[in-house]
Formats: sequence, structure tokens, C-alpha cells
Amino acid sequence: MRERILITLKMGNKKKLVVLTGAGISAESGFSTFRDSGGLWEQYSVERVASHEGWLEDPEFVNEFYNKLRGQLVAASPNKAHTILAQLEKDWDVTVITQNVDDLHERAGSSKVIHLHGELMKVCSSRDVEDPRCIVALDEHHLTVAPGQLAADGSLLRPYIVFFGEAVPKLQEAAEAVEQADVFVVIGSSLVVYPAAGLVHYAPPQAQCFLIDPKEVSIPSGRSFEVIQDIASKGMEKLSLRLQNLL
Repeated sequence: MRERILITLKMGNKKKLVVLTGAGISAESGFSTFRDSGGLWEQYSVERVASHEGWLEDPEFVNEFYNKLRGQLVAASPNKAHTILAQLEKDWDVTVITQNVDDLHERAGSSKVIHLHGELMKVCSSRDVEDPRCIVALDEHHLTVAPGQLAADGSLLRPYIVFFGEAVPKLQEAAEAVEQADVFVVIGSSLVVYPAAGLVHYAPPQAQCFLIDPKEVSIPSGRSFEVIQDIASKGMEKLSLRLQNLL
């Protein structure tokens, strides 16, 4: 019991590192992104595969799109950026907020991940997306939703993905996490997708902020970021060295 209390106290004394990740961190794993050049939006209409209207018009097509995407995901592996981020939990209280629907953070070992836009490896009720009785986790042996397959409430199973125009249920949880940050980091996000991009405004004034991206990113006014202009894996190597000086 005494050892357990000491471990808890040690965890409580860790500084809080909150990280917002976007498509750029998954790109190095070979997992198809949506917005970049050659991304999925160039191959598929957003309205057809990622909107409520598209779902109503052709649910079989939408489910088949995400069935194939899951096949790509299980063939991908976490990259160095994911693993370094997970390893930082040894010294930091790390919360990852991701705009990505993949599970690469979890597979790399990150223990606290908030998915803003849903989770590709889960399916849910098309009547009530957040009904916990109907949210089902898939695995590499069961990746597909069959035509007409039903959720526990009798509605069609659909991807547990936040379609365009739908509310972002984890946004408040994410904002509260950012408000507690001692260090706030943005990795591989263009900061153009709202409401996720608005999370930068919740970082406390005293928090040190970093941005990792090989491209120039327009940072919202009023926040000062130290920019590491590099791909996610190399940027995380540089950031981990910087963070040693902030412990």
C-alpha cells in the first residue's frame, strides 16, 4: 500500500505535457491521410464518405470505404514520433489529443488519448452514435461491417467517426486537458480544421508551446510557439531533447 501511494504521488508531481496531433504524424507510417496532396479527399468525395447525408444515401458504400481503410491501418505501424511520444510518459504526465482516427498512438504505448474525430477501429449505432451499448471495438481479425449488419439497438452499424457537420463530443474534454498544460505541442496539424484548431487558445499563458511541421503553419494570433520545421519523427527527436531542460 505504501509503495502504491508513493507511485501515485510521483505521478501527481509530473508536469503536464499536452499534445495535439494531426495527419502529419501518421503520414510517416504509410497510413493514408485525408487532406494532403494525394490524400483520400482527392480520391473520394467528402460528402459521399464523411457526411450524414452521404451515409443516408448509401450506407453500404460508406461502410465499405471504412472497411478498406481499416485494412490499410492494420498494415501500418507506429513510427518514431509515436514511440517517442509514448516514452515521454516516463517523465511527463502526457495527454494526446488527436485529430486522427487511427490507433497508432495506442499501439505505440500512449495511455491517455483523446480522439476528437472518432476511432476507425470502432463501429456504433447509426441511431445514437454515443450509445455505449452499441460501440464495438474491431480487431485485425474482424475489420469489416457487412451490408445490413445491425447494432445492438437494431439500427445499422456505422463507423464511429465524426462526420462533417456533426458535433465533436470529446471537444470539452480536450479543452480541459489543454487548460492544464505546462507544455503544449502541436504535431503535424495545419491548424485549419475547426473546432480542433481552436484548442490552442486554451493553453495557459505561462505554458511553453511548440509546433512540429515540415511546412509553414499559420499560428493563431496571440500565441507564441517555438517552431521545429521538420517531419514528425525528426521533430520529436529534437523536442525530446528540449523537454529534458524543462523538467
